Amino acid sequence: MKKLTSSEFRQMFLDFFEQHGHMVMPSQSLIPQDDPTLLWINSGVATMKKYFDGSVVPKNHRITSSQKSIRTNDIENVGKTARHQTFFEMLGNFSVGDYFKKEAISWAWEFLTSPEWLDLDKEKLYCTVYPKDTEAHKIWLEVGMPEDHIVKLEENFWDIGEGPCGPDSEIFYDRGQENNDVAEDDPENFPGGENARYLEIWNIVFSQYNHLANGEYVDQPHKNIDTGMGLERVLSILQDAPTNFETDLFLPIIHETEMMTANKKYGENAADTTAFKIIADHVRTVSFAIADGALPSNTGRGYVLRRLIRRADLNGQRLGIKGSFLYKLVPVVGKIMESHYPEVTDQKDFIAKVIKNEEERFQLTLDSGLTLLDDLIEKAKKSDDKTISGKDAFKLFDTYGFPYELTFETAQDAGLEVDKKGFDAEMKAQKERARKARGDLQSMGAQDETLMNLKDKSEFEYGVYEDNAKLIDILVDDQLVDRADGDHAVLIFDKTPFYAERGGQVADHGNIYNREGELVAQVTDVQHAPNDQNMHFVDVVLPLEKGEEYTLKIDRVRREGLRHSHTATHLLHAALRSVLGEHTHQAGSLVEPDFLRFDFTAIEPMTAKEIKSVENLVNQKIWEAIEVKTAITDPEKGKDMGALALFDGKYGDKVRVVQMDDFSIEFCGGTHCANTNQIGVFKIISESAIGAGMRRIEAVMSKKAYEYLSNRSELLDEIQAEVKSTKPEDILDKVGSLEQELHDSQKQVEDLNSQINQVKAGSIFNNVEQAGDLSIIAQKVDVNGMNDLRELADTWKSEDKSDVLVLAAGKDGKANMIISLNDKALDAGLKAGDLIKQVAPTFGGGGGGRPNMAQAGGKKPEGLEDAIKQVISIVTEN
Repeated sequence: MKKLTSSEFRQMFLDFFEQHGHMVMPSQSLIPQDDPTLLWINSGVATMKKYFDGSVVPKNHRITSSQKSIRTNDIENVGKTARHQTFFEMLGNFSVGDYFKKEAISWAWEFLTSPEWLDLDKEKLYCTVYPKDTEAHKIWLEVGMPEDHIVKLEENFWDIGEGPCGPDSEIFYDRGQENNDVAEDDPENFPGGENARYLEIWNIVFSQYNHLANGEYVDQPHKNIDTGMGLERVLSILQDAPTNFETDLFLPIIHETEMMTANKKYGENAADTTAFKIIADHVRTVSFAIADGALPSNTGRGYVLRRLIRRADLNGQRLGIKGSFLYKLVPVVGKIMESHYPEVTDQKDFIAKVIKNEEERFQLTLDSGLTLLDDLIEKAKKSDDKTISGKDAFKLFDTYGFPYELTFETAQDAGLEVDKKGFDAEMKAQKERARKARGDLQSMGAQDETLMNLKDKSEFEYGVYEDNAKLIDILVDDQLVDRADGDHAVLIFDKTPFYAERGGQVADHGNIYNREGELVAQVTDVQHAPNDQNMHFVDVVLPLEKGEEYTLKIDRVRREGLRHSHTATHLLHAALRSVLGEHTHQAGSLVEPDFLRFDFTAIEPMTAKEIKSVENLVNQKIWEAIEVKTAITDPEKGKDMGALALFDGKYGDKVRVVQMDDFSIEFCGGTHCANTNQIGVFKIISESAIGAGMRRIEAVMSKKAYEYLSNRSELLDEIQAEVKSTKPEDILDKVGSLEQELHDSQKQVEDLNSQINQVKAGSIFNNVEQAGDLSIIAQKVDVNGMNDLRELADTWKSEDKSDVLVLAAGKDGKANMIISLNDKALDAGLKAGDLIKQVAPTFGGGGGGRPNMAQAGGKKPEGLEDAIKQVISIVTEN
């Protein structure tokens, strides 16, 4: 069996299938594009739908990928089992009407068992087949799978209802009965059973039938192959890890977390080990999700991130970690994954900032939750049954991120009970709501019938900050009701000044009042229903009645900030196209009050000059005080005006065109300034990569831009004082002068050091010994490190003092060694690279080099003397 790192294993899989004619597809964004049925990309095949449904014909009908994926349907199991993760990689090979069962099975067996590839023990491999799939059974026998290692299971048929389906074959690895969690005679102790012995590592789906609406199964004209191999699972085998969490994908994160605790260690007890696992898994998930454009929020993907961050933070507290800490692990995640996924390292500062901000917000929420918990405890103490209700316990979990265990433990300390059945019922109801909202993730899913049946119109009012409107629909738990008097509801009015999130611009927030002027609801989000009504997600304060009139009032300051940001986004887009070229297109955006994030297509990073040119051009258009005009027209006339249509969107009969002279003309339904001068000032704060051919600009404007520039000015003042410069314009000259002084000093030190080394060389090179037929100089020397050793080796080479040179130096806890050979030593069959590799472990290091010279570094200087003796012994015996 090959011993591979995660990077080596991932690349080996892709290389194998590329050699078998497959096109390697880069991992796609975790955020699905044009697929509303998916919250996240949750498998490799999720990115292949357009090929399997025939809407797009691939250039190559054989495809392979390593796809980053997120699944969050059972977050509560993460950390408690050996395999559950929210973020994982799915290795896969796919055939779109090309090869079928024989090739798919043969290649799987070859990759798993061939000495050239994984070289797994064939005796430890098992597979399952659908009983009626005699063809697959026969092929498994032909490739070498023993008959008694093939298990027939009725459930080995992949079918999600109407659409493509077919039998599948799962491959298992036997980890041995000693790794099992069930007895040997347990009926579940078989490949495919509920046990820890037989680890499923690969599933091959033979999509050969089409399930018709009438229930009939017919042959597909083009048969497809869809496979999925869990990278982390196979890696646990290759690295002999008891669970996925002891592999090189997780251990560096766990070890870094250990250093943040007082004295907690992974593996010492079950509770702490679970906490370490949860933190390691969750920081991977949120790091990659944020890198792909997701941000914490109260809904959808954002809610998932918020929950994961809070769950990780609570487990950090269990380990004794105080305050925010998760953000510090982002660079570790990036380092582990950067060979295949550079996006986390490229954006580590931004990702860390988002996580840190969310952690700090949670600390405030946590304090509020603890206060609520104290109130609930006091209330329960006064009750007859001394019990905290399941509903209250669930509210603590859902609103404040308190796990049930934390509430239970706190209540138990106070001599109280918690209604676990009530809590489980609330959790089940929430999962059902989430399932309905998510749809069927494996198929294209069914849309929400309740929302689909809403037909009443709901008009958005541009330029209005407050208005009276009639409440026409109320939804609570996905059901239409006439009255809302619970904690949360969704409201639809006949008209509204609240902007519903779309086109990158986030939704308005604000309040709703009744006719008496009382606050009845707080609007936390606004989204579009299937028929384009504006759905107001609210926290209910006082009961609301369908058919009543209410006053809707948006947060004016937030709206003004959004207008500034959105108009600046259009100016930025136009400026990028002007500076970088017309081939530059918007790929996504986020419009927040006084902050924007803009993604665009670009092959190379922007230069400092290009960034400055774009920034200057945007500010120039702001100061020109251009009127921002809007017009309602049809799509063709809009295009004739020169308007850009983004994302190949499908537009209705009427479109809204936003125009700023001839500089920027775009289709857009968002809110904008009346004049560009209202933005004030625009400042780019970062430009970075987010993927192949994709860049991201982050910028601030208005008040935030002033604050940013003011902070920079203060920093400049501090630098000016530090370098003792009388004028700001002289700072660069002063810094340059200091750098030159430092360079001259370093050069002087190097020259003096070189002279010292020459003196030392005289005594070193006089100590020549005989090692067999070769002369050798081998000793530990008092020099500063590898640079000095290389300089001594150069002197040795020019003076021809011996056949072999072995020099070692240990300083400040670091060990270095260099080995050089002349032609006589090389003719004798010695190689410096081989010698250094043999002895480097003695001083805790590793290295390599050319046949005539090699070097190594390590962390155990105390082992250098033994390493030198080993080299002398090897040369002598050669």
